[in-house]
Amino acid sequence: MSAPHLIIGSGINALVAAALLSRKGEPVLVLERSAHLGGCMRTEEITLPGYRHDVMAATFVLFLTSPAYGELAEDLGRHGLEFCHTAHPTAVLRPGGQSAVLTMDRAANVAAFEKLASGDGRQHEADVGGIEADAGFLFALLGNPLWSFKMARLVAGQAWKRGLNELKAWFGAALQPARGWLEGSYSSPTLQALWAPWVLHTGLTPESTYSGQMGRVIAFALEAAGAPVAKGGSGSVPEAFRKLIEEKGGAVRTGVDVSRILVEDGKAVGIETSEGETIRGRSVIASVTPTQLYERLLEGNDSAMSASKYRYGRGNFQLHYALDGDPDWIAEGLEDVALIHLADGIDSVSKSANEAERGLLPETPTICVGQPHRLDPSRAPEGKGILWLQIPDAPRIIKGDAAGEIEAGPEWTEAVSEAFADRIEAVLRRHIRNFDRIKLARKAYSPADLNAININLVGGDPYGGACTIDQFFIWRPFAHSSNSATDIRNLHMIGASTHPGPGLGGGSGYNLAKRMGA
Repeated sequence: MSAPHLIIGSGINALVAAALLSRKGEPVLVLERSAHLGGCMRTEEITLPGYRHDVMAATFVLFLTSPAYGELAEDLGRHGLEFCHTAHPTAVLRPGGQSAVLTMDRAANVAAFEKLASGDGRQHEADVGGIEADAGFLFALLGNPLWSFKMARLVAGQAWKRGLNELKAWFGAALQPARGWLEGSYSSPTLQALWAPWVLHTGLTPESTYSGQMGRVIAFALEAAGAPVAKGGSGSVPEAFRKLIEEKGGAVRTGVDVSRILVEDGKAVGIETSEGETIRGRSVIASVTPTQLYERLLEGNDSAMSASKYRYGRGNFQLHYALDGDPDWIAEGLEDVALIHLADGIDSVSKSANEAERGLLPETPTICVGQPHRLDPSRAPEGKGILWLQIPDAPRIIKGDAAGEIEAGPEWTEAVSEAFADRIEAVLRRHIRNFDRIKLARKAYSPADLNAININLVGGDPYGGACTIDQFFIWRPFAHSSNSATDIRNLHMIGASTHPGPGLGGGSGYNLAKRMGA
């Protein structure tokens, strides 16, 4: 048997690349540092027995709408992968009880949003309809290799079709911040509040360049594909991948810490583990951050570039609850919503994100609440429930508390984590009437805790680095980057730190596998 492609890491991009290559008869060996396969896809009983929580990643809309899933769905389904859905993917609940719910029915959304403010429903139809009309071009930009003849032909074709001036105008509109989009398009503060928090899930803020376009893309994707969860938990996704890879002759090893990439004559030839094991390979595919690749795995190699100037974004804080029943929300119609944001509007989202970026514990965090047991009853004992809370605006390094109440800094300690969890819980209690009666147990994960679980979550940043325009698209991870290539032959870099960026779409793994002939 020929030497395998060695794949470092087992997140969604690594698994997609391994699955596609192995299906084409290419030998692959996936090496995962953790005892758990799947990177951020992990399900455990962390509160009470019988309550299965997605410790990190939870929702798979980007995967279901990806070309990777389009090719692998049948095979993964044979190995037990199923997704659970709801007709109500997302909602917002404001402090005063005002709410807005998105359904997967465009006509229903238009009618509901028109009731919030005249013209807002028609504007929603125009926004998601515009994304739908441009889907071929837009999703090619977001999902395909940017440095390629295919991309050059695509852009040239658009210039011919639209005209250079119209194409320039299209790119200009795509760079609009979400604040400009929402305040310039929608009259209803509640509808603005529905979409403002979603830009945080792309590693951006309402003031970030191109966050408006990402907001419109998310609106389209949620309406079209919903917010599905994996049956049994997100950990079932890597398990299905493992079975597929092994069925096709590949191998997966967990608990293997790759400490060094072996380079000879400018070419990657294998890896060395922390236990001293040497494994030779025909190529090395590293699904890691620039910090891991260039400052650890290639440490001391003359070809390695410095990653010291690469910037990471805000941290993530996770909070999980075991419940003795279903939440009684203060607004109607939220019972079966997959993801509910607790936020007052654009300003509240901007404030919490800005505080986190300045190293402060937000005074009023923007909170995303998932109810996975309403989509997948297997997550909790009969009649019980769970909540999955994500706070996407926690500081990586703490400089203080915006409310002046928690003594903290610079490290996340257990005491600080629990005090911040108390602040979040107080917000949750104001939105759920029966919270104190149904709360059974909770488990908090600070950004430092998440980093300890997954070495690629630097400072708890789940997006592989700041997603500002200077570190995105053709400039991700570095200004001189070209797709997944490195300056070492047969060494490829994939993952959230590379184009097309973070999320569960598997785009960088898919693109690399296709370039390698899969």
